[in-house]
Amino acid sequence: MNPNSTAATFFGSACVALAVLAAHVAIAAEPQRHFRPDAPNAAAYTLPDPLVSRDGRKITTAEQWTHVRRPEVLELFREHVYGRVPDTPYRQTFTVVNENPRAMNGAATLRQIAIKIEADGGSGKPVTIHLNLFVPNARTKPAPAFLLICNRSVDNIDPTREKKSEFWPAEDGIARGYAMAAFFNGDVAPDKKNSHDQGIHGLLNRGTPAPDAWGTLAAWAWGASRCLDYLQTDPAIAKEQVAVIGHSRGGKTALWAGAEDQRFALVCSNDSGCGGATLSRRKTKEKETVTVINRAFPHWFNANFKAYGGREAELPVDQHMLMALIAPRAVAVHSAEQDLWADPRGEFLSLVHARPVFQLFGRQALGESPQMPAINEPLQGDGAQYHIREGKHNLTLVDWTSYWDFADRVFAR
Repeated sequence: MNPNSTAATFFGSACVALAVLAAHVAIAAEPQRHFRPDAPNAAAYTLPDPLVSRDGRKITTAEQWTHVRRPEVLELFREHVYGRVPDTPYRQTFTVVNENPRAMNGAATLRQIAIKIEADGGSGKPVTIHLNLFVPNARTKPAPAFLLICNRSVDNIDPTREKKSEFWPAEDGIARGYAMAAFFNGDVAPDKKNSHDQGIHGLLNRGTPAPDAWGTLAAWAWGASRCLDYLQTDPAIAKEQVAVIGHSRGGKTALWAGAEDQRFALVCSNDSGCGGATLSRRKTKEKETVTVINRAFPHWFNANFKAYGGREAELPVDQHMLMALIAPRAVAVHSAEQDLWADPRGEFLSLVHARPVFQLFGRQALGESPQMPAINEPLQGDGAQYHIREGKHNLTLVDWTSYWDFADRVFAR
């Protein structure tokens, strides 16, 4: 044996070990960053108690929440915020218009499904929701699924995968073992003012819309449930492990879909802000308000919600109660550090204040601390997750990865 060679090998190995140790020390020494605090003169507010019924009774059990208070809260949101779906009868059919068992170089099976909605007596035409679904081929049992409510151009959910986007990283989801489904919200209802005679509104509405008639967010949420109807029929999908996810206005939609449809096992909100995850009563200089959102997007909510601009304290609900409607199922709320318009702290506090309802079911949500987690360090609680990442208003692979990590825990994978 050459002693010089042995010494050189030992020296090289020692250098590598020292370099690795130095890297770990540098990472450990990097200070945590936290979201900036509220201004010292931030206005105080009082939230409605989710565990006090309309007649003043204190709700103390999961059974009371399920049979008394939850229906009340759901009705309050329908009446004052999102609107009520009409009871017009409709017919629904599923047609697989394309199937490719060797998609993504053999990693997945692609199914494209046309979900056709028809009704009699309305002024509108039949509505067809185009659902794109990739299912992992490397599976031994039905796959859990993520359903994206896409509020951006259809290029973001391209089933040919010629165009790819972090907004819907289908390949990465397949590699994690998740089925990846997506539909374009515009298939259900157009995202524009004065459109309540178009899309699903034109098909199902009858007469002049009432003040509590469904807004466009509620229509998109209804569309997500129609996609879930199909997923429940597909033997490749784990029917009790379907997550709904949306970004921005899609995040508002996902939360309302999860409140209305308890078949969704996990609800994921990304940068959903006012009318989504953040508390309406909170006031900051930068956040979107009820007045501003109704002026810019008057079609998103019902007509009653407009009366609460500048009068948020008079709302009989706030968004922590929307989170509570998801209990005891799982909910994940994500924010972005630079997205002050969405009020990250308000999004976090909604989850914190939903905890008493989760506790009725033996779950702790995020716990009782009002301290936000450090930036880029997801806080996985018991039935709830909060994550604030660096960067701007967007749905990124970082967000998706954190949602999948949480889903692994929720679905015991």
